Amino acid sequence: MITVLLIFWLLMVGIQLIYILFIFSRTAFWNASHSASAVSTAAPQPGVTIIVCARNELDNLTDLLPLLDQQNYPTFEVLVMDDRSSDGTLTFLENEITGLTHVRFIRIDREHEHVTPKKYAITIALKKAVYPIVLLTDADCRPATTEWLAQMVAPLTDQDKKLVLGFSPYQQQPGFLNLLIRAETLFTAVQYFSLALVGRPYMGVGRNLAYRTQLFFDNRGFYTHKNIVGGDDDLFVNEVATGQNTAICLDPDTFVWSRPKESWAEWQQQKRRHLNVGNYYKTGNKIRLGLQTSTHVLTWVLGLLVGLIILGYAIGYYTFTASEWLLLLIASGAFLFRIVAFWGIVGQISYKLAHTVHWAIMPAVDLLLAIYYGLSGLRMLFTRRQKRIYWR
Repeated sequence: MITVLLIFWLLMVGIQLIYILFIFSRTAFWNASHSASAVSTAAPQPGVTIIVCARNELDNLTDLLPLLDQQNYPTFEVLVMDDRSSDGTLTFLENEITGLTHVRFIRIDREHEHVTPKKYAITIALKKAVYPIVLLTDADCRPATTEWLAQMVAPLTDQDKKLVLGFSPYQQQPGFLNLLIRAETLFTAVQYFSLALVGRPYMGVGRNLAYRTQLFFDNRGFYTHKNIVGGDDDLFVNEVATGQNTAICLDPDTFVWSRPKESWAEWQQQKRRHLNVGNYYKTGNKIRLGLQTSTHVLTWVLGLLVGLIILGYAIGYYTFTASEWLLLLIASGAFLFRIVAFWGIVGQISYKLAHTVHWAIMPAVDLLLAIYYGLSGLRMLFTRRQKRIYWR
């Protein structure tokens, strides 16, 4: 029995090493010269529409819109979609943005049964956009620099590229919840950037996402998932992204910072929405992600189980056979190598992605993620799906 357990543990660790060494390493060693930003100097810069969908985000819009208006780019507009706000947003947009050169807005007064509110707002925005490229963000986000727009759309100077995936880190705050949010955000980025680099893009985040409007309309917009709350970013990318038409952007100037949830209840609501959307990913994407997540969890669970068995053998004065000792040494060595590889490679990616999590605590983050994914999986099995999940 111990032989079977050790072989299975070794298999789980081996699959993890394939992901870490051959997939995640693509992002860790991604060279900035690969970025299409160099192309932008030799090619004309197309016009861009920045889209911000907002519902009752008056305070955030007051801070964000001047930052967007100041972007260093020759031809762009900022289109605010006011989705039934009741906090004074409409009055602010009607009276206070006249001093902003690039900003205009559209008011949405009612909800439509055939499509979820945010997807309706984005669809209208794309239909009304002046320019052929859109760059999406949220009202509670803040671009790192005035070069955000220019660098995010630079890869689209290559006519073969239709979609650009960006990064949106959360601000660091005290507390365990904040650490968990940042760790989960980092590892999600590790996965979607790395899989994009090996030609298997599957998601992006709507806080920092650029694409051609023609790509949206050629795909019939959100038609296949118009009634699913969420997915205006990752489900759309899941449908239209290919290894040929997708680019990534890791330039720190393009990061869009966001405030994290500050209560467990708010964060759990957000994660339930994301997990619900994940059920609609393409089968291949679900298999790749499921294999990565399950082996991550099982690597640690089986490691703990083997440790308990060794302890039990020591207490009971039992001994392993020679073949069991050899398997134990190989599996334990592979497990330790996997910890070091994760530490080095994901730590390097964290360094690239705004030092999201300090490299020194990466082994603890590794274990934390395994616990989080394991508990999330159990919760999905035993929790009923909610009838209604709200986007905002």
